Amino acid sequence: MAVDLPVFIKPLQVEIDGMGRYRKAETVDQLAAMLLSGKWHHRGGDKFHSALMRSVEALEFYTDADIARAAFVDAAHEAGMHVLPDDIAEMKKAG
Repeated sequence: MAVDLPVFIKPLQVEIDGMGRYRKAETVDQLAAMLLSGKWHHRGGDKFHSALMRSVEALEFYTDADIARAAFVDAAHEAGMHVLPDDIAEMKKAG
């Protein structure tokens, strides 16, 4: 019997539920679930497709989860979402 093991990432929180409302992710499957959720409104960009592909690769072939995480952050930025802790310095400058 095959067991799907979680592929862990450096935890992040993404502003997917609206301005100032964050959802936490600790695994690549959580990243993929957010990308495929109805909450992700910007699906046409190259960064979205790259993030989805990198997530699938990390889940199916156990490739580097850091690459999937970085692609997800890029896609979130493309969609206009903040990601914590990655955007803290930028948010402090703007605030």
